[in-house]
Amino acid sequence: MLSRSLKQLAKRAAPLAQQTARTSIPQARSFFYKANVPTRKTMIHRTVPLLGRQQVRTMFIQTEPTPNEDSLKFIPGTPVLGSGSMEFLDTRESMKSPLAKQLFQIDGISGVFFGPDFVTISKESSSEWQLMKPDIYAAIMDHFSSGQPILYDENDLAQSDTTIHPDDPEEVQMIKELLDTRIRPAIQEDGGDIEYCGFEGGIVKLKLKGSCRGCDSSVVTLKNGIENMLMHYIPEVQGVEQVIDENEAVALQEFDKLEKKLNEKQE
Repeated sequence: MLSRSLKQLAKRAAPLAQQTARTSIPQARSFFYKANVPTRKTMIHRTVPLLGRQQVRTMFIQTEPTPNEDSLKFIPGTPVLGSGSMEFLDTRESMKSPLAKQLFQIDGISGVFFGPDFVTISKESSSEWQLMKPDIYAAIMDHFSSGQPILYDENDLAQSDTTIHPDDPEEVQMIKELLDTRIRPAIQEDGGDIEYCGFEGGIVKLKLKGSCRGCDSSVVTLKNGIENMLMHYIPEVQGVEQVIDENEAVALQEFDKLEKKLNEKQE
């Protein structure tokens, strides 16, 4: 059931191969002459299931080059921050925003900047805009179509199991970051989720939820997927342990008793 999750984790643990040649991005000649800046408007269509039917949503997203060829300005045609600005330079900082977090899951992105009505995205010099743009357009449209806030509420952040606190040790911060940005999205694709329950003696304690709870391949998911990735990136991690709550433990015990009785009758 969770084979797709393992494939996703394996893909995201390794860099994507570059498949096409570098394309040139037209640059603005001056900061001050807006008329000299070429603007491209891209119309994005997304098909979304709604009450058993398919609904097509359309959004016009303009792009403008900047004096930095590794940065592009995306204008979604709807307010972003409304006023002020905010910058995210890594995945850890991006956890404050659902859109920034989604954008940082795209390989090659090195920075995200929110303005009143635009999003400026910076990439690594070795990455190609041609490969990245489709995923960027999709992330921006999906966010503004979902109705999510551009920034998480402080109360929501405080209640999240993977919120990074100032007093968290460095290895715990790295564990939470990997769980939230790499592992959780893959698990959620198969209808499940994970909850971080602690880190003691080199063991990461996690609770499986949704389709992962009670799934036959949950042990494989923990060991071959989550454990391998955490141990690869964080030397302090020695293993992963599944946490089972009291009600679930009782249910498992009753199931074991029933299974034994059935086996005895068959014998």
